[in-house]
Amino acid sequence: MDIIEIIEHKRDGLVLSDEEIHYFIKNYVSGEVKDYQASALLMAIYLKGMNDHETAVLTEEMRKSGDVFDLSDIPGLIVDKHSTGGVGDKVSLILGPMVASCGARLAKMSGRGLGHTGGTLDKLESIPGMRVILSEAEFKKQVTDIGMAIIGQNERLDPADKKLYALRDVTGTVGSIPLIASSIMSKKLASGADCILLDVKYGSGAFMKTLEDAEKLAFTMVNIGKRLGKNVKAEVTDMDQPLGMAIGNNLEIKEVIDVLNNRGSEDLKNLCLDSGAVMLVQAKLYDDIDLARKELEKNLLNGRAFKKFVEFVAAQGGDTSYILDPSKFEVAKNIIPLYSAKDGYVSRIDALKIGVSSMHLGGGREKLDDVIDMSAGIILNKKVSDAVKKGELIATLYTNKENTKEIEEVVVSAFEISDQKVTKNRENLLIQ
Repeated sequence: MDIIEIIEHKRDGLVLSDEEIHYFIKNYVSGEVKDYQASALLMAIYLKGMNDHETAVLTEEMRKSGDVFDLSDIPGLIVDKHSTGGVGDKVSLILGPMVASCGARLAKMSGRGLGHTGGTLDKLESIPGMRVILSEAEFKKQVTDIGMAIIGQNERLDPADKKLYALRDVTGTVGSIPLIASSIMSKKLASGADCILLDVKYGSGAFMKTLEDAEKLAFTMVNIGKRLGKNVKAEVTDMDQPLGMAIGNNLEIKEVIDVLNNRGSEDLKNLCLDSGAVMLVQAKLYDDIDLARKELEKNLLNGRAFKKFVEFVAAQGGDTSYILDPSKFEVAKNIIPLYSAKDGYVSRIDALKIGVSSMHLGGGREKLDDVIDMSAGIILNKKVSDAVKKGELIATLYTNKENTKEIEEVVVSAFEISDQKVTKNRENLLIQ
């Protein structure tokens, strides 16, 4: 067996054997298979596809290519959650304390933001003192003791994905559903959780632009979970407008605090309640999603979810005085209000434009080594279906940069105003 033969098989549309996939991953990680050969196979997969069995085998081989976390000594079923990325997506920071307040244990490894999507770790690091790197022993102890931990990804986890992802990015093969699914699922499965909830987003601010493609990806990942014996469910959710009202790191932490105190954006709160209920059922803490949702709602009202967030921040070294008094967070020196040019109803908010604008204000990274301004970002003052008057405030920009006229124009153009009120976005789809 050699890599050229494997490339030719997939080029000709044949199904790769388990042994061929094992050979490719093992020898690519070791360096025996070269980047130019891996590029040829990735393009063949992009063009010819993979069936469910091939995709599951690829995922498992990638999972086994590095460290695999063993969380079996933590009591109960461990839950994890993954989002395919979006604008204003701070769900994990709300969902973790909510489900932990109901007795679940969430063990999550997260990444940093790049381009128009924000990273959970960057948001956490806007809290002074917050540590996102823990040893495996610290990670397990924290999940056991307080019910949740969110940390940076272990560098030794899934080296096959690191190499393949970098190669896909420069060879035009990012958009293959088998390659996307195996990338996401191999990391999640290596992280050691018993139950995984996936949030697959679609729309202007998401990687998957259409509902059809998002559903395909969700079904593919759930099927991988089933084939590999894991409890995996997926929600397909809308990202045609930003999630919540805040985009930007400490601005989003303030919104997390609001939602955990039962205030803030209804779309964000409802998504967290829906997702949390599914996770509690996955963890076998409740038999019924409606009952689980009611318990989550109760813990927002009685303060237990917020108390759990404070406990989580303290456990990872964060200064909880900022959580108890969000006015302590740094505020950007330039606060720029933006107004509607006409009467009507907000029919759409282009999430991609908003995300890119927040990045240009300083709230994100264009390149991996860019330094983020934790105070920069955008607060939305209107959402889809809201009525708006000419001259009414629609968004507020926060930045320490000067000369932001072009960014201001892009943000205003992201708001589409129509004469007729539009209905809000469709309900989330649960795939299980």
